Amino acid sequence: MIQGVKIKKLRLFTDERGRLMELLRSDDDIFRKFGQVYFTTAYPGVAKAWHFHKKQDDHFACIKGRMRLALYDLRPKSKTRGEINEFELGLDNPLLVKIPRNVYHGFKCVSNDEAIVINVPTLSYNYKKPDEYRIDAYDNNIPYDWRK
Repeated sequence: MIQGVKIKKLRLFTDERGRLMELLRSDDDIFRKFGQVYFTTAYPGVAKAWHFHKKQDDHFACIKGRMRLALYDLRPKSKTRGEINEFELGLDNPLLVKIPRNVYHGFKCVSNDEAIVINVPTLSYNYKKPDEYRIDAYDNNIPYDWRK
């Protein structure tokens, strides 16, 4: 496992009225700080990759469809430099993945319908100076193929 990555197994509560799932609580070991909550989506077969943050950690969970989340550690002083982690997330595998700053990450919708991902980053988005550093999903030196 990449240094600093943490996984929280989520519990889905279902009854005759519907479903409920807590994603992140301030008393969780995985919690550090609240910045904001947002969702993003991807259409079937679409990869949204690669990027990293210098200042914030992300907390990803997929609440509709399925997504394949990939992480790549390129941090110079990390004990897990060069390591790749891959997770498949969805309601059939409810996980919250903490992605530490400076770790490249991206995801691909691997379901037949649109995937919805919730993120709880530790900082609010800065519109004037975004903490987001992107590279092309396919044209890069990361040993990972989003085409699979």
